[in-house]
Amino acid sequence: MQITIDTKDPEAQVAFWCLLLDYRPKPPPEGFDSWRAWYVSVGIPEDELGDGDCQDRIEDPRGQDPPIWFQPVPETKVVKNRVHVDVRLNAGRHVPIEERARVVEAKAAELEAAGATRVRLLNETDNHYAVVMQDPEGNEFCLT
Repeated sequence: MQITIDTKDPEAQVAFWCLLLDYRPKPPPEGFDSWRAWYVSVGIPEDELGDGDCQDRIEDPRGQDPPIWFQPVPETKVVKNRVHVDVRLNAGRHVPIEERARVVEAKAAELEAAGATRVRLLNETDNHYAVVMQDPEGNEFCLT
């Protein structure tokens, strides 16, 4: 399984989501020194690839969570996501709410500096703290 996110700028999304998830860029398949070389080998015309090495995939360095492919598309995002990613930064509700809030707010500030947008704070109960955000292209995710 892999998660696929439509994007206008795969390389920028790779950098942002690596920061968000503590992922790393996924290396090209064995025998290829770049994703561009691999895409050309499977018949994608050079004029469709743009500039750069076509790095458009990331992976969990621990190998536990699914890889993500940033699929290039011509259109921008126009409606709310029907699926979003919840990024769990804390060890669970046994951690005091003040500590969970501090961790979430620190990551939210780091991501805002990298181009994310804060949408709203979620704390429906006294023991829940999360921030809804959007990546630089408007894809929603939650920090909990």
